[in-house]
Amino acid sequence: MSTPTPPKAPKIPKRIEQLGRVRVDDYAWMKDDNWQQVLRDPKTLRADVRQHLNAENAYTKVLLAPTEALQAQMFAEMKGRIKEDDSSVPSPDGPWDYYVRYELGAQHPAHARRPNSKDRGGSSAGEQVLLDEEALSKDKPFFQVGAASHSPDHALYAWAADEQGSEYFTIRVTDLATGETLGEPAESAYGSLVFSPDSQWLFWIWRDENARPAKVFRRPARGGPDVLVYEEADDGMFLGLGLTSDDSHVLIGVGNQETSESWLIPASDPTAAPVVIAPRQVGVKYSPDHWTDRWVIHTNADDAIDFKLMTSTAAVPAKATWAEWIAHQRGRYITGFAAYAGHLVRAERVDALDRLVVTARDGSEHEIAFDEEAYALHLEDGYEYETTTTRFVYQSPTTPRQTYDYDLASRERTLRKTQEIPSGHDPSRYVARRLYAPAPDGQQVPITVLMLRDTPLDGSAPLLLYGYGSYGIAMDPSFSIRNLSLVDRGWIWATAHVRGGSDKGWGWFLDGRKEKKPNTFSDFIACAEHMIDAGYATKGRIAAYGGSAGGMLMGAIANLRPELWGAIIAAVPFVDVLNTMSDTTLPLTPPEWPEWGNPLEDAAAYDLIASYSPYDQVSAQAYPPVLATGGLSDPRVTYWEPEKWIAKLREFSAGDAPMMLKINMEAGHGGASGRFDFLKEIALDYAFAVWALEKGWEKA
Repeated sequence: MSTPTPPKAPKIPKRIEQLGRVRVDDYAWMKDDNWQQVLRDPKTLRADVRQHLNAENAYTKVLLAPTEALQAQMFAEMKGRIKEDDSSVPSPDGPWDYYVRYELGAQHPAHARRPNSKDRGGSSAGEQVLLDEEALSKDKPFFQVGAASHSPDHALYAWAADEQGSEYFTIRVTDLATGETLGEPAESAYGSLVFSPDSQWLFWIWRDENARPAKVFRRPARGGPDVLVYEEADDGMFLGLGLTSDDSHVLIGVGNQETSESWLIPASDPTAAPVVIAPRQVGVKYSPDHWTDRWVIHTNADDAIDFKLMTSTAAVPAKATWAEWIAHQRGRYITGFAAYAGHLVRAERVDALDRLVVTARDGSEHEIAFDEEAYALHLEDGYEYETTTTRFVYQSPTTPRQTYDYDLASRERTLRKTQEIPSGHDPSRYVARRLYAPAPDGQQVPITVLMLRDTPLDGSAPLLLYGYGSYGIAMDPSFSIRNLSLVDRGWIWATAHVRGGSDKGWGWFLDGRKEKKPNTFSDFIACAEHMIDAGYATKGRIAAYGGSAGGMLMGAIANLRPELWGAIIAAVPFVDVLNTMSDTTLPLTPPEWPEWGNPLEDAAAYDLIASYSPYDQVSAQAYPPVLATGGLSDPRVTYWEPEKWIAKLREFSAGDAPMMLKINMEAGHGGASGRFDFLKEIALDYAFAVWALEKGWEKA
């Protein structure tokens, strides 16, 4: 078989002057100027751009044709680890238990309810299907429900669906007694909605022409005109909706990565104008909840880097009324809390491990303890406030998901469900470890490792090193049905908990953003070098893997240390950082200036971003094989970012390793919407990693 010829992208230089600096972008033409319309209707994509993307997809398909059997085998393995007719643990709400379930072979779930199993006045009727996603998805290349909720009186069901992958949702309301769709749908919606506690009103968020959440509307729940409730003037802010735990207020959340603000609407008067709690202050984040007779506020105010809890008994808890309750303790990151009538459960993270602490009304506390070396723990949302039961999910790289109900008063733990692996799973075959890599500045970077128990530590095993490191998002050491398809082949899977995430607290995030962003890259490289020194890997036999902002990490470490990697997998990679952060029309640009800096107004920010932006820093050196993936309708990382990056890598790379691009022409940021189609995309990534480390392109 002869090696296929890669597409050659035309170079059309575009000169850009900015803050007295000049850059030339040879591949700017790949951005369709009509991109907003492409999000809504991919068929409108400019012909020359479509032709080039199709050529890239064809090249990747031909080059990876020898892996198709391996892809199919890996997909079958992953699918075999899924209980096809699975269902969630029912969540009680008054007379009903609510849950989602899958039919055999279905790509999408059904939302359903049944009379409450505790017989608290429920109907004697059986299951009622509220929303059949599988039926609605038929003959649609993409279909995803972003939000769905029953009304508090159990009479209505509201749901938001995206049929392009563009994250423009359409919201509909169903009468559960008749099955009728009520009123006109809400178009151009964000995937967030909430009923007022009296079930009379539906609040929803509208996205503007640049795909930003901009306005909150209220409409009669059974149909009627929309009324503007709140309009956000700052393009740099996101919007969200919710209810307090005790159903006393509707909440409107406004915020970005470093600043937040909350507005209240009393449940007793849902048509009232919202009232602000504490006006936004740059660098201060807070989120309120109402705990029967007081407010509890989770905040980093007054330099509480890892957050603290405050209380207020005021009707509107202005900042001046806040009193300290759970004091700030550096290194103990309070990630959030859940309020119940008699208890409050707070989630904490210490040194990349989660824990739950229960506080009773009388102030007494106890911790829900676990003892594995690396694990993930999170609270699940419930509907009921007057209860002593909370629910959490526990898992580890070796332990499938376990869903527990926990009695906050008696401390009794009830296992409700263990994730079933139909093809079989023996945790004793595997070992999970927590390592620490010394960063150049002395910080200890955690690494979570999963491997077969008998894997030799002599550098012979191939290693996949995964990283993200942005927005304060922690990489939980969770169980994955996907990763086992590499581990079972003798690979070592490792996650680098680099700065920019909140794995070791909010300070860990702050040390990996803006002017400290390079710490994210040096941390990842330090993890690779530590694993080489410890016998977990060999230089050039490491597949590096990251997506979205983690894709930016992949681009940066490819430029900085290309010889370390045997493969780079960059999923929906944010690699054209300087151009994207300079384009105010793009959905995420103003909201993300706090994360990266504003290169339109700040020369230091421009220079810093230019120094690491993967696209801008591509240079004449030998790069490892690269696979970049994307989605045509992606509003977060637009399709042209990986397209431009691959074209430039191909132009400059001094070696013969292939640079490949695969764009899903019918999906957005999250890839394929069906649960099995998504696994096919993961199988492609993993098969590429195996192929690349075996230097498959040299055998073509």
